[in-house]
Amino acid sequence: MKIYVGNLSFDTGESDLRKAFEEHGAVESVSIITDRDSGRSKGFGFVEMSNDTEAQAAIDSLNEKEFMDRTIKVNKARPRNDNRGGGGRGGFGRGY
Repeated sequence: MKIYVGNLSFDTGESDLRKAFEEHGAVESVSIITDRDSGRSKGFGFVEMSNDTEAQAAIDSLNEKEFMDRTIKVNKARPRNDNRGGGGRGGFGRGY
């Protein structure tokens, strides 16, 4: 199960997040989302756990809890919506 973790401290590292979730089960991967230009954390990330029961236990235990001086939001990640615009040709080049 992929888990969304929001309202992270900008000082939170992937190892900090992994350690918190490993208390509830095996963690497959951890990623903290960073700004492409500055490299600074955007304040959220994702944790993947292979066992859904352990993942749900982590969500139940960590959601709305204090973590590195911030109250974090933890829930099952929603599927990514790739309708972010871009692509296409914008209607140009049609013989105008």
